[in-house]
Amino acid sequence: MNLHKLKKTFFPALFFSLIGFNGISQKTKDFHSWAATPPMGWNSWDCFGPTVTEAEVKANADYMAQYLKPYGWDYIVVDIRWYVGNDKAHGYNEKDPDYVIDQYGRFMPAVNRFPSAAGGKGFKPLADYLHSKGLKFGIHIMRGIPVIAVKQNIPIKGTNLTARDIYSDKDQCSWLHDMYTIVPGKPGAQEYYNSLFEMYASWGLDFVKIDDLSSPIYFEGEIDMIRKAINRTGRKIVLSTSPGETPIAHADHVQKNANMWRTVGDFWDSWGQLKDHFEVFERWNKWRAYGAYPDGDMLPLGHIGIRAERGDPRMTAFTKEEQYTLMTLWSIFKSPLMFGGNLPDNDPFTLSLLTNKNVLKVLNESTNNKPLFTDKNKAAWIADEPKTGAKYLAVFNTADQKLITEEKAIWNSGLIAKNSSTKSVTLEIDIRGAKKLYLVVTDGGDKTDWDHADWIEPTLYNEKGATKLTDLKWVKATSGWQKVKINQSISGNTLTVNGIKYDNGIGVHANSIIEYDLPEGYTRFKTTVGLDEACIGQNTGATVKFLVFTENPSGPLPPANEKIAVDLKSIGFPDKCVITDLWSGKEVGEFSGEFAPVINRHGAGLYKIVKVSK
Repeated sequence: MNLHKLKKTFFPALFFSLIGFNGISQKTKDFHSWAATPPMGWNSWDCFGPTVTEAEVKANADYMAQYLKPYGWDYIVVDIRWYVGNDKAHGYNEKDPDYVIDQYGRFMPAVNRFPSAAGGKGFKPLADYLHSKGLKFGIHIMRGIPVIAVKQNIPIKGTNLTARDIYSDKDQCSWLHDMYTIVPGKPGAQEYYNSLFEMYASWGLDFVKIDDLSSPIYFEGEIDMIRKAINRTGRKIVLSTSPGETPIAHADHVQKNANMWRTVGDFWDSWGQLKDHFEVFERWNKWRAYGAYPDGDMLPLGHIGIRAERGDPRMTAFTKEEQYTLMTLWSIFKSPLMFGGNLPDNDPFTLSLLTNKNVLKVLNESTNNKPLFTDKNKAAWIADEPKTGAKYLAVFNTADQKLITEEKAIWNSGLIAKNSSTKSVTLEIDIRGAKKLYLVVTDGGDKTDWDHADWIEPTLYNEKGATKLTDLKWVKATSGWQKVKINQSISGNTLTVNGIKYDNGIGVHANSIIEYDLPEGYTRFKTTVGLDEACIGQNTGATVKFLVFTENPSGPLPPANEKIAVDLKSIGFPDKCVITDLWSGKEVGEFSGEFAPVINRHGAGLYKIVKVSK
């Protein structure tokens, strides 16, 4: 939006004295006390991406106030690009974004999406609505100063300087180009962040999630400026840094300056990503402190993908067992809980996951949380119930079928990564006599984040001619997240490899297996494989292998359930104890020596253990 046009509608006098803003003179307690327990709330990203509207925010707030607030849920967070009037799902509109910005270079809410922001009111009316329901208001922002503010040379409030005096185009975000870096130490840099948070405080902000701040580059100088700016307002604004994984070399700094920080990239409804959290949480466990929480990212549960970046509208792809694992692991680790689904669409099961007082007590009150053991098929965590001598025990069955035995492949691309010299490979192989064809993509042995992979123009040949594989029906197809797409990338966009767009092909996300019955008489298979353009610029993932098989690449399924034994003496119970199942609330019985609950595959159990009085 043109700055001159905005001046006609922007109300410039946001007087902080009206809402109790006292500037530097007001003393604030240590900011860690503002999040004495892990923050619990709702975030718009998983269901609405960068397109959420005021009506949708209010609908989720109304649901939270009615059904979740009694259980401790109270944050409502508007995620990315609320300042763009014409953004879109499945990626961002960077072609012609309709920015809304004020006369001091600060983004304002898009009035077509947030009508109550009209007249320069900003988010104050929406925050007031949430506060009236006993809830707290949060927003997402990108670090830095808007590129449009630099181009228009907009002044910095309270100074004789402009945006051009404090910016650098170095280290600009690779996946969204709204902002430039603010250079720490430059005159006007701190003043810009001060003016930003003065405005947010005047709106009544309680929570801010700041993106492109911690990975792949950890911007320590900007975090320091943000910390000072928040403290200066005198308002208790909880600080969440994003994305992940935050470099662990900076763990001490982030713990001392933020209330929560991401431990992973964007987390979606993929079992592989969920299983990765066992290793990640073990790595970050020692860095949890009072008011400072390693953050496993949002909970992709309930109705997600409505207008999201990843995938189509769906109820979470996690099975019920996997949902129990997610909530159990996040609770025993004490990660913040930010629900990602559209709350009004919750079914009874989803609501039950969020309102179990026994489980939430573990999240909010347990101490000395730590892993007991972790291996490829099972894991367990323990924690203390303060002052009682009781312990909490979480047990997980993580056993997996070996999906892909690479040695069976008739063709293997080797590792293809975003830093590879080539992002694609063309193959033509003999399939004479084969009855089956399996197209497989693995995550290359690392995390599954952003592993968008394309099979371009896959074609079968015989003496009479050719048949496009996309014209045949597969037997079955799996993908790391979202359903396999025909003639689209996995994110629903045009198939794009090495900058070239293709009409024909298959879009998947690692790990993926597509199984076909081959018609008789075909002797050759030809295709080009490569990373889809959507993942190249991301800060995580984009590392895959493509493989072709003519026999089932997978190993046998593990048992449906297993006993997972825990030595009670080793965790402080040498004599009899009573064990209660916290998910059901039912007493399991008295035990001594060993406790070995039967846990379903990909499932979890959460228990309280109490000594039997002699």
